[in-house]
Amino acid sequence: MDKISIEGVVDEIIFRNEDNGYTICAVRTLTDEDTVAVGYMPYLSPGEKVRFEGEWSDHERYGPQLKVSNYEVSPPEDTDDILAYLSSGMLPGIRLAMATKIVAAFGTRSLDILEHDPKRLALGVKGFSTARAFEASEAYKKTKSMAETVVFLQKNGMTSNMAVKVCTALGEGAMTLIRQNPYVICEQVEGVGFNTADGIALSMGFAKNDMRRIRAGIQWILKNAAYSGGHTYVPEDILTEKVISGLHITDAEAKGAEAGLLGDKQVFADTANGERVIYSAWLYEAEFYTARRLLSLRDSEKEPPCGREFLHATVGEIAFDQGIELAPEQSLAVETAAVCGCMALTGGPGTGKTTTINMIIMLMEEFNRSVVLTAPTGRAAKRMSQVTGMEAKTIHRLLGCKMDGRVTHFEHNENDPLDADVIIADEASMIDLPLINALLRAIKPGAQLILVGDADQLPSVGAGNVLRDIIESGVIPVIRLETIFRQSEESLIITNAHLINKGKMPELSVRDRDFFFMERFPAENIAKTVAELYSKRLPKAYGLDSAESIQVLTPTRRGAAGTVDLNAALQSLVNPPDPMKSEYLYGSVVFRTGDKVMQVKNNYDIEYCRHTSSDQLGHGIYNGDMGIIQQISVKDRFMLILFDDDRLVEYPFSALGDLELSYAITVHKSQGNEFPIVILALPPAAQPLLFRNLLYTAVTRAAEMVVIVGTKEIISYMVSNAEGKRRYTALSERLKMLDGEVSV
Repeated sequence: MDKISIEGVVDEIIFRNEDNGYTICAVRTLTDEDTVAVGYMPYLSPGEKVRFEGEWSDHERYGPQLKVSNYEVSPPEDTDDILAYLSSGMLPGIRLAMATKIVAAFGTRSLDILEHDPKRLALGVKGFSTARAFEASEAYKKTKSMAETVVFLQKNGMTSNMAVKVCTALGEGAMTLIRQNPYVICEQVEGVGFNTADGIALSMGFAKNDMRRIRAGIQWILKNAAYSGGHTYVPEDILTEKVISGLHITDAEAKGAEAGLLGDKQVFADTANGERVIYSAWLYEAEFYTARRLLSLRDSEKEPPCGREFLHATVGEIAFDQGIELAPEQSLAVETAAVCGCMALTGGPGTGKTTTINMIIMLMEEFNRSVVLTAPTGRAAKRMSQVTGMEAKTIHRLLGCKMDGRVTHFEHNENDPLDADVIIADEASMIDLPLINALLRAIKPGAQLILVGDADQLPSVGAGNVLRDIIESGVIPVIRLETIFRQSEESLIITNAHLINKGKMPELSVRDRDFFFMERFPAENIAKTVAELYSKRLPKAYGLDSAESIQVLTPTRRGAAGTVDLNAALQSLVNPPDPMKSEYLYGSVVFRTGDKVMQVKNNYDIEYCRHTSSDQLGHGIYNGDMGIIQQISVKDRFMLILFDDDRLVEYPFSALGDLELSYAITVHKSQGNEFPIVILALPPAAQPLLFRNLLYTAVTRAAEMVVIVGTKEIISYMVSNAEGKRRYTALSERLKMLDGEVSV
């Protein structure tokens, strides 16, 4: 549909979402026709003259509407429009009666005097104090400045919605900041990339070799490497090449900008794995602190109350009392935990990690050491609570995570450490470098840290490869559990997981246990079979609820067997449109009461209450948390979602960009979770993602059954592809380098 342009005066603001500026307004066009405009127009007021650009749409309830993509505002010109503007309630201390007095006194000059000479306004209007006049003037100037910034950004190719985000993030001085350095947009506003900021800068006349541009480009490449690739650094040669080719500048210009950043300590250079590398400052500091603190904890050895000579016997007595038969490496792990300030416990499925954790807890209780349990995700923490009988919290919740703008703060740190003698962190393969850094800062002197996880799973989504680097360093005590217990040997899931981990083909022909393979090709047939299994065959065969018991996993978001298409297909089958169910269209996704959803970004500020107790309040929904939509209020623009760990959230529509349907999720998003039944779709189109530890991670997400839908060729390719994507990390090297030095 072609874009059209209309001009008119805003008669009324019918609706405005104060969170994101989404506005519905009545407009009187220059030809005196009435129309309705909808879009992200946060600072629009009655009386203002506006030129709208957009497309006509036909709302099923409200009729024709102009869907606005861009708009440009002019101040009200005649007295009627100025009166409408002043009486709109936008400015503090001015309502209809006061607005009438102002317009009567100053006429068409009212807004000019309000902006430039508020003292005169107070003198000329009875009952309007100087303080109120100056307050109204500041509010008017702020609103005018923000509106001008939105229009400026729109003219330079930014969507209205994103322009609103920029203004909200940068505040009333946004235009000044942008004119000084437009790259502040990608540095300080989440969701805005370098290319967007660069387009604005170039349209403003910035040269391609402007140092502000090149410095911002370098920092963006480093940031993108961390968030998209999990890298803590980038080799200097690769970084320089990316800067030169991406920004179309010379080698000398790239190196000059790099030298400036190094001089300002915004980036750091070092040697890692035999080459010169460049770090963002925050990751460089986090890596060094993490290495020093781990070594410091390791060196704070403990003396067990029973004495080291009786430790083995004490562990044996506890195991005997509990009716547990420990493998030798389990006993060694429990004894190591008793004396070491820091250790890692790793092992595959069925090797007794849970039993070992419980034994460590019992031993610490015997020694009167207080224990805190934690995990990276809500589901992992919930499962940890279930298998230990103790409360486990997510790491973010444990540390008291809060957000100040774009900066993450933790209540517990060096100045206010956790009141615990022992911290046991499960699913440690998911813990990225910034999170382990925050956890280490909150551990009090003399306390112990025990990291538990499967190092052969996928690494963390965020920067770093913490658990694997700790294990590979060889300087932190590591106990690897390898004995597969008899009851585990009966599980084909566990047997096949270990075969995959060893680079061997899993057993695919047995059909009467807990691991099934269904040969399907191409992706469309894979998707069709997955949908049938999820919606009909498995629920009917086992008498279960698919949303509660079955999780579809896939390596990719794209294609017929990717998460986007699968979620739409599965939703239509298990939660179709229903007159009794509310729904809301956000972008191309329909959210409906009863839908299964997942949070895909950390939101530290959102408030929740416990479903079973409204008095238990808290903040924070985190990347990977899953829930069910209980209710949708289109009028009040929120959803009621029950998330993992019994957290009930009034989820605002303004945050829906952070929420996705989760009938199907990527294998990466499944980390830290366990599901009764996993259906794994393996489409050939996702070949760049098909490597061994992804298959291993997917299989080990299932507690009771795995069904793989794909081809033997794809499985064989994944089993043989052990490399995956290389991560640039140096924690292992730092640990070895700093071993023996004085630690923090």
